[in-house]
Amino acid sequence: MKLDILAFGAHPDDVELGCGGTIAKEIANGKKVGVVDLTRGELGTRGTAETRDEEAAEAAKILGVSVRENLAFADGFFVNNKAHQLEIIKMIRKYQPEIVLCNAIDDRHIDHGKGSKLVSDACFLSGLLKIETESNGEIQQKWRPKQVYHYIQWKHIEPDLTVDITGFMDTKMASVLAYKTQFFDPNSDEPQTPISSKNFTDSINYRARDLGRLIGVEYAEGFTVERYVAVDSLFDLK
Repeated sequence: MKLDILAFGAHPDDVELGCGGTIAKEIANGKKVGVVDLTRGELGTRGTAETRDEEAAEAAKILGVSVRENLAFADGFFVNNKAHQLEIIKMIRKYQPEIVLCNAIDDRHIDHGKGSKLVSDACFLSGLLKIETESNGEIQQKWRPKQVYHYIQWKHIEPDLTVDITGFMDTKMASVLAYKTQFFDPNSDEPQTPISSKNFTDSINYRARDLGRLIGVEYAEGFTVERYVAVDSLFDLK
């Protein structure tokens, strides 16, 4: 299955939090989108790997993605090396996305920056003919995405580009809140974490609203880029 966009997240819920609105909008516009989670989030303070599996499946349904896979890398301990790069390369070659979305280049959680660089490096390596990979017993063809964009997460990072997600904020929030073990629940007996407060849940909305304000729309998501953004005309810019 060829996809238009393949979104990677170090943990289940990263993609929803970082670019769920963009994904929902692109799917509504007829694009095929997939998600690959690097880990099962098994070191998360709240919930379990099994509950995260269930929540990720529900969030995928809400967003309407074509496929969701989990590479089951070690949460907190995966590294950017050949073995991990090859697993990412297999995903890129399997789905041949035009665009890859991945974690923030620098963030509070160490897996986010690691995952960002790992996926970015694999996107380049995936285009090299002499790196051979197999899927279902067949040699895969080389493939390099045209663009790699990094969504913004915990830390405030100035975006290089923004996407108007007005009309898709409700879908984004529903996909995030599918991870019911992770976020604010006044009846939960689990330990509090930086993302389990009501303030954090509220921040998802007000950060998107503030970014939207800055570009003259209701809601927006921001991304950083690895190379210059190019347009055919100045009039292509909103």
